[in-house]
Amino acid sequence: MRRGDDLKQRTKRFALRVIRMVEALPKGKTSEVIGRQLLRSGTSVGANYRASCRAKSSADFISKMGTVEEEADESLFWMELLVESGLINERLLKDLICEAEEILAIVIASINTVRKTARKV
Repeated sequence: MRRGDDLKQRTKRFALRVIRMVEALPKGKTSEVIGRQLLRSGTSVGANYRASCRAKSSADFISKMGTVEEEADESLFWMELLVESGLINERLLKDLICEAEEILAIVIASINTVRKTARKV
């Protein structure tokens, strides 16, 4: 399996994990609002990564991956809020936060690699 295919599957698994976690949040207005935001950003990571795989140029790829970077970072923000507000125990989100951080690091590294390669041309 190619690296891009692996990341496609990884970002999809991340989205599915976010969906399950949001469904398990305690009921309440705050959980509903933050959960909706996390659901949107967490599922957007995989959708936008798939779009980046169909980029027409290096600039298009960098632009689309920039969106993936933003959505992964936003997902981290919403998870941090869930923990820091006391709505969910940090222990329950530790692995999902770690996965978001790893995906974010991969995306940033990919963007930087393409930028360096594009400058050499």
